[in-house]
Amino acid sequence: MRIEAKVHSIKLATPFVISRGARTHCNVVRVTISLGNWQGVGECTPYPRYNESVESVLEQIETWQVNLKHLTPVQAKLQLQNFPAGAARNALDCALWALISDMDKLDFPAPYFDVNPNIETAMTVSIGSAEVMGEQARQYVEQGATLLKVKLDESDIEHRVAAVRQAAPNCKIVLDANEAWQDMELESLFQRLAHYDIAMIEQPVPAGQDELLQGIAHPIPLCADESCHTKQDLSSLYGCYEMVNIKLDKTGGLTEAFELEVQARSLGFGIMVGCMLGTSVAMKAALPIATRAEIVDLDGPVLLGQDVENGLRYSEGKLHLF
Repeated sequence: MRIEAKVHSIKLATPFVISRGARTHCNVVRVTISLGNWQGVGECTPYPRYNESVESVLEQIETWQVNLKHLTPVQAKLQLQNFPAGAARNALDCALWALISDMDKLDFPAPYFDVNPNIETAMTVSIGSAEVMGEQARQYVEQGATLLKVKLDESDIEHRVAAVRQAAPNCKIVLDANEAWQDMELESLFQRLAHYDIAMIEQPVPAGQDELLQGIAHPIPLCADESCHTKQDLSSLYGCYEMVNIKLDKTGGLTEAFELEVQARSLGFGIMVGCMLGTSVAMKAALPIATRAEIVDLDGPVLLGQDVENGLRYSEGKLHLF
């Protein structure tokens, strides 16, 4: 097999602001694995929060391919699971899945996998003033959105949520604190937010401090994101969260994502499928899991200035594979 990795820097349509800061570009690493006339492509987004950079991901891919390129694609996919979960493994794993499907003369992800080609997805409202966030929500509603994901930090929480709810009275709304609420009086906050008909709250406290949630009454379901990477994390999340957010860049690819999904459901967790900023190459790879998820957040390409050719289509609050 021939393994190639290239970096693509993509300007965002507008600055993307979460509790950890603002971004104007995203850098993705795209891996192409070729075997004869067959080819598979995978994409990852290195994430500084997880001590990843473009350079570190490229170095991992360069190091690992020495052990992979002489194997069959199926053998390589199995061998890859011995390497650390993260962005680099994700790009390689998804490229191998795509290569194997190409060898079977089937498109990836469908019809190789049985996926729903039209899936409701969240549209992301990034952090700004309450007025700005309300306007973002209003524009999404005008475009047909039915599910909004609202980014928040520790400031002006209720005012911002109220503005979004007023602008989107009929939308399902999930909130994402990105670990920013560790100093809040959480039980009181959760009770107040329940008045805005919130469907779910993601990661209110920092990863590793999930025990802060134990014993706290919360009428709104909580979802682990930064705290949940692979199936090994699940035991520490039980009793703190009702859902887990599966992202391929965290699981290290589709292979582990399948295993995480099965084990999470066996423990009673609901499933959300999310993404980093990235193109339709990355979003398509997540569709086999997204097809069965309760909540899907795969709007990454909507936030980009330009997606790849033949990418997913987004309209009326849904992503469309075809």
